[in-house]
Amino acid sequence: MMDKLIINGGRSLEGEVSISGAKNAALPILAATLLASEQVIIHNVPHLQDITTMMELIGGMGVSFIVDDKMTLEVNPKEVFGHIAPYDLVKTMRASILVLGPLLTKFGKAEVSLPGGCAIGSRPVDLHISGMRALGANINVENGYIYASAPNGLKGAEYTFDIISVTGTENLIMAAVLAQGVTQLNNAAKEPEVVDLANFLNTLGAKIKGAGTDTIIIEGVTDLKSGEYTVMPDRIEAGTFLIAASITSGHIKLKNTYAQSMTAILEKLEASGAGLNISHNDIEINCKQKRPKAVNIITSPYPAFPTDMQAQFMSLNAVAEGTSEIVETIFENRFMHVQELQRMGANIKLHGNTAVCTGVEKLTGAPVMATDLRASAGLVLAGLVADGETIVDRIYHIDRGYERIEEKLAQLGASIRRAN
Repeated sequence: MMDKLIINGGRSLEGEVSISGAKNAALPILAATLLASEQVIIHNVPHLQDITTMMELIGGMGVSFIVDDKMTLEVNPKEVFGHIAPYDLVKTMRASILVLGPLLTKFGKAEVSLPGGCAIGSRPVDLHISGMRALGANINVENGYIYASAPNGLKGAEYTFDIISVTGTENLIMAAVLAQGVTQLNNAAKEPEVVDLANFLNTLGAKIKGAGTDTIIIEGVTDLKSGEYTVMPDRIEAGTFLIAASITSGHIKLKNTYAQSMTAILEKLEASGAGLNISHNDIEINCKQKRPKAVNIITSPYPAFPTDMQAQFMSLNAVAEGTSEIVETIFENRFMHVQELQRMGANIKLHGNTAVCTGVEKLTGAPVMATDLRASAGLVLAGLVADGETIVDRIYHIDRGYERIEEKLAQLGASIRRAN
């Protein structure tokens, strides 16, 4: 039986909640441990299904782990013997493609199954492949696998991305770290998670400059040593909890977060009428007795508004005052939550990649189905504000990206529980 979340809406959230480490930083950092020749210690790793999958994937290649109860990982990559990422693991998580760069540059060969993951549209692996070829790799794609080799090692080169790709940028950074000579990546992704990966690698002795800008320069080194690193806080989890407070007219404080990484999200929340108080590692949001105002959103690569927050803001707009437009420019199939929100009484009309949402006074609880990770978060938020009971089915999606979401919401006063 699959787990469900059962939510009784209508309670204002109050209290403090601690934000977990960022899934989208921890995954590439874990893949990057394949590059090290000595033990690496990583703090603030979130306890998520995708993290477990990545650990299984690199564990199957010979990496060993010691995990403590605070999710600090001691990673030992000294005994790595394998270079194959098999379909049965890769199919559950697209981020598995991130082992391609490290394996290829360290061992001169890699076999990686073409990825699976959320069904939110095509995410081309072509950029990864053409980038590795630019560094001198021989690559064939057949029978659903990428077969890559570089018997004499990779060579530094200049490569320009046709379209901005976060995992593409991360994969090529990792490949270039042990390549001979200097690599320059143009039109690179600027996401904070890319910066986190570069900072981690530099801690181990890599020479990476320019992460966070669209030009990243990597000077190859011969090997990476041991090191210790703390994963950045998850800006998408933080944004989701801020909306939970806003949608329920609540007042909460987020601990262990990093406001600089989520400027676009905070600006939209302020535009919706939320009162924000930001200090170094905390964000306080106060929306007492206030109905949010509708806000228009266009998703775009960082530093613009993130596609990973689109579904959550749609739930906010569904009960906001006024009419809003949400334009999705990143993934062509990322409106699967719309018909589920309509079942709860939301007034949303779709026109291609634009959703026009007219806020209603009340949503009504209903059985709904999660279709992908962020859509399921949007449905949970809608359930928090809806009259009556909402049952969110297929929440294995949500467990891929949120650590104990029902426990954290319950400690803020939500009526939410897991059942199977």
